[in-house]
Amino acid sequence: LHLYGGCITRSYGEKDIEENLMRLHILSHVYIYVREESMIRGPQFLTTLRSHTVWEHTPVKLYCTVEGYPTPLVKWYKDGVSIDRSSIKYNVQDNVGIHTLEIAKCETDDTAQYTAVAGNIHGQVSTQASVIVKTRHPIAPSTICPPLLSSAVPMLLEIKYTKINITFLETFGSVFGIEGDTVTLAATMTATPNLANLQPEAQWFRDDHRLSDSKWVKIESARGKTKLTLPHLNKDDEGVYSLRVVTKGGDAVHSAFVSCADGPPPVPGAPGAPMDIKIHDANRDYVIVSWKPPNTTTEGPIIGYFVDRCETGTENWVQCNDSPIKICKFPVPGLFEGHSYYFRVRAINSHGISKPSRMSDPIAALDPTEFERLHAIKLGGKLDVVIYHDDVEDGKKVPGTPSKLRASETDRTYVVLSWKPAPYQGQAPVWYYIEKVSGAWQRVNTQVPVRSPRYAVFDLAEGKQYLFRVLAANMYGTSETSEPTEPIQTQELRGVPSAPGQVVATRETDTSLLIQWAEPKEPNNLIGYYIDVCVKGSKDWASANHKPHKNNKFVVQGLTTGETYAFRVQAINELGLSDESQESSPLSVKAALTTPSAPYDIALLACDGESMVLNWKHPIHSGGSPVVEYYIDKHRHGEHTWREINIPPIKERLFKVEHLSAGAVYEFMVYGGSLAGLGAPSAPSKAFHCDAWTMPEPGPAYDMTFCEIRDDSVVVEWKAPVYTGTSPITGYFVDFAKKGSDEWHCSNESHAVSHRYHKVTGLEVGVSYVFRVRAANAEGAGKPSLASNPVVAKAVEGTVGQTQFPMLRFNVA
Repeated sequence: LHLYGGCITRSYGEKDIEENLMRLHILSHVYIYVREESMIRGPQFLTTLRSHTVWEHTPVKLYCTVEGYPTPLVKWYKDGVSIDRSSIKYNVQDNVGIHTLEIAKCETDDTAQYTAVAGNIHGQVSTQASVIVKTRHPIAPSTICPPLLSSAVPMLLEIKYTKINITFLETFGSVFGIEGDTVTLAATMTATPNLANLQPEAQWFRDDHRLSDSKWVKIESARGKTKLTLPHLNKDDEGVYSLRVVTKGGDAVHSAFVSCADGPPPVPGAPGAPMDIKIHDANRDYVIVSWKPPNTTTEGPIIGYFVDRCETGTENWVQCNDSPIKICKFPVPGLFEGHSYYFRVRAINSHGISKPSRMSDPIAALDPTEFERLHAIKLGGKLDVVIYHDDVEDGKKVPGTPSKLRASETDRTYVVLSWKPAPYQGQAPVWYYIEKVSGAWQRVNTQVPVRSPRYAVFDLAEGKQYLFRVLAANMYGTSETSEPTEPIQTQELRGVPSAPGQVVATRETDTSLLIQWAEPKEPNNLIGYYIDVCVKGSKDWASANHKPHKNNKFVVQGLTTGETYAFRVQAINELGLSDESQESSPLSVKAALTTPSAPYDIALLACDGESMVLNWKHPIHSGGSPVVEYYIDKHRHGEHTWREINIPPIKERLFKVEHLSAGAVYEFMVYGGSLAGLGAPSAPSKAFHCDAWTMPEPGPAYDMTFCEIRDDSVVVEWKAPVYTGTSPITGYFVDFAKKGSDEWHCSNESHAVSHRYHKVTGLEVGVSYVFRVRAANAEGAGKPSLASNPVVAKAVEGTVGQTQFPMLRFNVA
């Protein structure tokens, strides 16, 4: 009898234990392990789950810590149903034995009992906790306790939420480091309103993947501050880092790029280290390791790779392949069941061997279905025996025929098969034999019986077709063979991808350019791209990225403003790098065109009861391209919808809005457009009443401009009012006031000027002024224009003493 992963705390001679053990004894093929408690390697919870009661729409996080060897696998259940880890509702994390289940926004249907089940080949344990989600109900006036009862029964107050706005005070910029550096990204922020019980949550992401504390990433957050540290920068860390501060009102996001260049090689000319080590299809005696190749812009081509393994708890790295493997995927057989391993990869070229990659996360050599087939039973007292489900079934039967045999993964030299076991009620354990045919049927696993319904068949010929079938066996006999698979063809070595197509560079900022390119015509299992950059006229190419980029557009950061650059791109697959693309056309670095800022100061110039004439001021920032068109939206008081007024764009800053309702009240918004697109809308105008103007005086002038600015004077120009009143305009008065003051002074109070310009004198040097204009007719002075933007009374260098208007004009309308 072979004993298996439980524990006995009472003597072996107790009668109830003997009887139960005899009942489980089914010859030497039944694997039951029993051990003294001091020898247990099974999982054990050091910290169990704790129950929580929370309000609806608030977060909850369940914690537990577990230890065991090999590292236990933890599964989460809600009311006995397995939780889908891919669901965006749940955030399941595993950080060196600390396991968490987080629900970011609880709903009432999240009220349930949650269970964490930890298991390895030596057994399984569980811990449970309840989560109760309460709903907030405002108290109706009729339910409020009377004063006589208020001291005995506490009265709950209605909780009201308000939007919380986040403002970043300090942020982080792009970082350009090398392997081994320590990089810190930090930000400070303020929340408005700042509520102690509703503090924002800082979340960190790399390329849209959320980060958490680990060996390679350290995150610290306190009130108003957050910091992410990369203690040992590696090319796996390269990417766009985003800080997302989540509040009740939404979130605020800041992002920057972190670049990691290769460190000094072990020998001159050796390649950079591979990266992104992944473990696939882990089983009881093998795993498949994959990685991504380094960029070789300045080094010789890669000729192969070495894969190393190290058992956890040791520092003994063992090379897995005797000769370099040429592709970025390698099956590692010969592992010991139940042992955990780290893996790393080294690249080789004609100059030497690279530094090793960052080691993988630990992986246990386990049958992936073993955990689901194990369970613990009590034999009396505290005695636990861990067995397979089929070990306690009754009957002595030959197993049924497996079905649904298929290839779950196909590569050049191996195929991973999986199948569905037949229902089985026998006591004897079941194992499987796999057969292949490429001419005649032959058994694949003659030495090692397979207990799980999954197996990788290695050492196949490249590009050849095979049929497979599987049969089940136990001590009582062998099943019929399954239906053979459809012909399964191993992959052929088709080579590296073809070169990417045309590369186009466009402006992004004054230190970056956006690079886009056409995908290769023959991708051949494409996994990404490397982008190279060089200064125009130089052949000194450098890597713009050091980790393969998945998309066919990339922002090259850290460029010199005013410098001119060219770019080229290489495609990558598991065999290596393609030829370089053609170089892009050279492009100098300068700020890109952006959409204009919002227009402002919308003025009503006339109204006839059915239409209104509007004017507005230019956007302060054009975005690098002239603002050539405008669009207007209107909103009637009492309605909630803004409606477009004009479909063709308006070319001038003057527009007559027609088909209005007499006596109604309207608000307006204006958008400016340029080559870069449509800008932000203006703030809504004042509420304008659609009542016909009948006053005898003129309406307001508009569009003030300024020229011949001196230390004590300035010349103001404007356009005539649209509404002239009941008689022709006879002149204009110009008023001025110091910025921020409501005390207006008329520059020409004694007589109106008949032309549409006027020199305002008597100003104080260096003082900022605003101006307005009033048109007059025989009935008197009319409505003043809107105040201008501030103008500083300060002579422009080189214009002192001139008597003619200079060509330079300042349009601040």
